[in-house]
Amino acid sequence: MACSHSAPDRDPERLVRDYADLVLRVCYTYLRSTADAEDVCQDTLVKLIYRDEPFRDSGHERAWVVRVASNACRNLLRDRSAHREADLDSVPEPAAAEGPGEGELRQRDDRVLAAVMALPLPQREAVYLHYYEGYPTREVARIVGATDEAVRQRLSRARTRLRDDLKGDYDDFPA
Repeated sequence: MACSHSAPDRDPERLVRDYADLVLRVCYTYLRSTADAEDVCQDTLVKLIYRDEPFRDSGHERAWVVRVASNACRNLLRDRSAHREADLDSVPEPAAAEGPGEGELRQRDDRVLAAVMALPLPQREAVYLHYYEGYPTREVARIVGATDEAVRQRLSRARTRLRDDLKGDYDDFPA
C-alpha cells in the first residue's frame, strides 16, 4: 500500500509489520469476531500511518496503537448494543493435520482461551493486556482509562474465576 500522505519518518510497511498482529489480537479479545477485528485493525493502522504528531519513543507508539484499537472496539460494541443485529453462522476453517500430542495441547489452549473470552470485558481486557501483551498494571490502567487499583482488582477477580472455571483441568495453576 503506497502512502504519500504519511509522516516522512514513518514507514507504512514497518508499521503494518510491527503492529498488525498485535492490533488483531487486541481487537479479537474485545470483539470475538475475526472479520470485525480485521476491520478495526485496518482503521487503526490507517490512523497510525496518517498520524502527524511524533511519538516520544517506541513504547509510546505501541501504547497509542493499543489504546486507539481498544477505544475503536469499545465504540463498535457500544454501537452494536444500541443497534442489535442477527449473527450469521461462521464457516469453520480447515485445520492442518496435527502431530502427536498437539491435539491435546490445542484442546487445553482452546479451553483456556474460551474461559478467558467468557470473562466480562473489563476483566478480559485486563488479562489480555497484562498477561498476553506484558503490560504492567499501571500501563493497563492508562490504556483502558481505569485506576491501577481497579485493574489489579479486575485481574484478581479474573484469576479467581478462571481458577474456578478450569478447576480439575489445570491443577498446576497457582492458587
